[in-house]
Amino acid sequence: MIETPSLVDQYCHGVLRTELGLGTFEAQLARTEGPPAPGTTLFDTQTGFAVRRWCPPLLGLEPHCPPARYLARRRELGVIEAGRRLLRGSGITAYLVDTGLPGDLTGPTELGMAGDAEAHEIVRLEQLAEQVADTSGTVESLLANLAESVHAAAAHAVAFTSVAGVRHGLALAPEPPGPGEVRGAAGRWLASRRVGDELSDPVLLRHLLWIAVASGRPLQLHAGLAAPGARIDRTDPVLLTDFVRATAGLGTALVLLHGYPYHRHAAHLAGVFPHVYADCGAALVRTGARAATVLAEILELAPFGKILFSSGARGLPELHVVGAHLFREALGRVLGTWVAEGAWSLEDAQRVAGLIASGNAGRVYNLD
Repeated sequence: MIETPSLVDQYCHGVLRTELGLGTFEAQLARTEGPPAPGTTLFDTQTGFAVRRWCPPLLGLEPHCPPARYLARRRELGVIEAGRRLLRGSGITAYLVDTGLPGDLTGPTELGMAGDAEAHEIVRLEQLAEQVADTSGTVESLLANLAESVHAAAAHAVAFTSVAGVRHGLALAPEPPGPGEVRGAAGRWLASRRVGDELSDPVLLRHLLWIAVASGRPLQLHAGLAAPGARIDRTDPVLLTDFVRATAGLGTALVLLHGYPYHRHAAHLAGVFPHVYADCGAALVRTGARAATVLAEILELAPFGKILFSSGARGLPELHVVGAHLFREALGRVLGTWVAEGAWSLEDAQRVAGLIASGNAGRVYNLD
């Protein structure tokens, strides 16, 4: 039996503080651009089936109970108590929380208290730039305030994260943009934007990435499946190869988040470049009962000291639970099979499991 007593969720979000009906729960469970197929619900997905397998027992119900019964029990307990039971039942001992999403989500401290776990903040670069732009009237003040804000964030955050791939695509020019190029892009952005507009200018996105690299904090880069309707061909991590090469030797770790369905590409980059790491979490949440197959594919290419667990959860504590349980189950199945076949010793399997579950994250993010 492969044990993972400690799990560091190296990328997630907070949970909603509001009660949810069936429709709003499903909207958080599987984000799509429209309703499910006629006669079905969004529980009819790998993620939905995984929720029904792992979450009901934590609320005192039998596994696989109907969605309506599960949600009735959730409302009976109340959103705070249900969330507390779910998070504490996940076995996650530390959360690294991206605070860059809008909505009534718990912050790191509140999430950690609910889950009886440590919690640390991840700062989203694009949101930081948008907040600075909202209060900067000139190009000079924008650029000065942005550099100062990144420096200040690096003093308390464990990492930066970027959604440049979602906003523009990962095929960005790899080198830092020149000062004149940055000032021109900043001027155009300030002249055309309204408060609340999202940053998508490729020059400013590159500028942000390089400021973050200079900070020395780990930089997480979103890749693979993202927002509903996003062009995933633009988020293939292989498009980052030139940027990865340009940042080699600078002392900043790059963590490729999510990756699926390009998880093998992310694993390949982690295998080739010493400062690149691959996330294996969100891919497992999406694939449910097929999670062991996906995890095995990541383990084909990435060195075992370069793979990190995450849930990628947002909004629903159920997704933290599913991420943790699917990871444990998939890891136990894959490594346990190799032990049973004589390919690995049980001691080596247990050591590798500890690295992926928590040890690698502790080292990369300096959690100790």
